[in-house]
Amino acid sequence: MAVMHIDFPSRVLSKTVAASVIIPPSVYQDSRVPAPVLYLLHGFSDNHTAWLHNTSIVRYASEAGLAVVMPSADNSFYTDMAFGGRYWTFLTDELPAVAERLLPIASSPSRRFVAGHSMGGFGALKWGLNHPGQFAAVASLSGVTDMVYHVQHNAQMADDKRRQFKLIFGDADIASTPNDILGLLDTLQHAGGQMPRLYQTCGTEDFLYEHNRRFHQKCAKLSIPVDGDFRPGGHTWNFWDEAIQRVLHWLPIEADNSRET
Repeated sequence: MAVMHIDFPSRVLSKTVAASVIIPPSVYQDSRVPAPVLYLLHGFSDNHTAWLHNTSIVRYASEAGLAVVMPSADNSFYTDMAFGGRYWTFLTDELPAVAERLLPIASSPSRRFVAGHSMGGFGALKWGLNHPGQFAAVASLSGVTDMVYHVQHNAQMADDKRRQFKLIFGDADIASTPNDILGLLDTLQHAGGQMPRLYQTCGTEDFLYEHNRRFHQKCAKLSIPVDGDFRPGGHTWNFWDEAIQRVLHWLPIEADNSRET
């Protein structure tokens, strides 16, 4: 198993950005066959090393034959910030293009997946629901699934919280925007068409549990399939280390003996 840390200049962010990458042993056997890839997003206050330091993702990905790309996105909530970097554009446009040029990873949507925890769970759902044709599956682990409520709630918090969310979202109402995950479900349900498989998990003692229940209930109301897994646990790495194992078993990872072009 190869574990790499990559620093590269981002045109979108106008700075050097970092990503951690896991490449499975199968690539060593035949580098012409790109590995299925999981874009794995970190939470608030974390960075590209969080999953490596706090879980056994290297071992789990090796056993699954899966490449994993873990970018740093600061405390951006994967948005084009009102007062900050264009992290949404970086994530969805620049990062995959750079990763696919540098790494032996799949570009086919049938072999691409995205997941994340907390802020990263929001980022994964936002990416997958705004661009449903880019992924075969999307997983949220204790994600912020009701961002409209989350922004309103944090506007009532201490000054530092208010400032952080103002930097990200400004004063605009994010309802019915790409940041409104629950609203996106309505849009997708009315539009029809193919959607990626959805998975969500959250601990019943997690402060985001009610967020996740609202998302699950909204999916049920709209007849949108989602695999839900609610069990005892908090907003902790112990929970996410177990949860990512369930996610990897759930992903529709398919063997591919052909060379992608």
